[in-house]
Amino acid sequence: MSSNDKPQGTTSICGFDADNILIRDKNLVDDLIGQYSFTQLMLLQALGQEPSDAQRRIVDAVMVTIMEHGLVPSAIVTRLTHYGAPESFQGAVVAGLLGVGQRYAGTASECGAILERIVAAPDDQREATAIEEIKTCREQRKPVPGFGHPIHKDKDRRVDRLIEVAVEIGVDGNVIAAMKQLEASLQQETGKKLVTNISAAIAAVLGEAGIPAPLMRGLVLTARCAGLVGHLYEEMNNPAAHDLWVSAQAGVNYEP
Repeated sequence: MSSNDKPQGTTSICGFDADNILIRDKNLVDDLIGQYSFTQLMLLQALGQEPSDAQRRIVDAVMVTIMEHGLVPSAIVTRLTHYGAPESFQGAVVAGLLGVGQRYAGTASECGAILERIVAAPDDQREATAIEEIKTCREQRKPVPGFGHPIHKDKDRRVDRLIEVAVEIGVDGNVIAAMKQLEASLQQETGKKLVTNISAAIAAVLGEAGIPAPLMRGLVLTARCAGLVGHLYEEMNNPAAHDLWVSAQAGVNYEP
């Protein structure tokens, strides 16, 4: 088979001609603009099916929860990158997004994958499955994603509120129950009460909304991108990067 005979790749997301832009078979001008919220279109575009009202409300709640975290490393990097390259708005945002990882906001998808495996197990094997997941993490010398927090030592108040919102919306509670099972099993296995952090709650409520684990990090990144844009716009009008730079120089000593 020659290279010219190879089957072409396809996409079901978007197509266009001179007069129409189609997103998942909906016309952008006629069907979407002014009729869909950003969250609705984001879910339709990613999942390929009409999002339910419950999905939209849960994803909206998650986006609000995770958008802003203050002067964490990603926001600092965005501000400092703009300080060094003020002509590159997108570069500053991208630099900050690269810092959204395992320590800050990046573990929801990993926790989501664990919760999916617990939910997939028969009811009488879910506790054993949770314990096995914990043992695997410990054997790999990595923390169980979604538990422990450097600031919220005793309680992460965001967790209860996000779960409360999901319950009010009317989720069936199966994935939330898996999160609580993982929490109880972790305490049993370690003898420590590690606080359930917001990444676990995000994984649980997005799971309740039918969001696959691999997509969860993308939703978190989308929310954090919006937050970084706000930091960047403030930096342009009320600069803090110079003080951040000076503070870093003052806080780190040179030792040859």
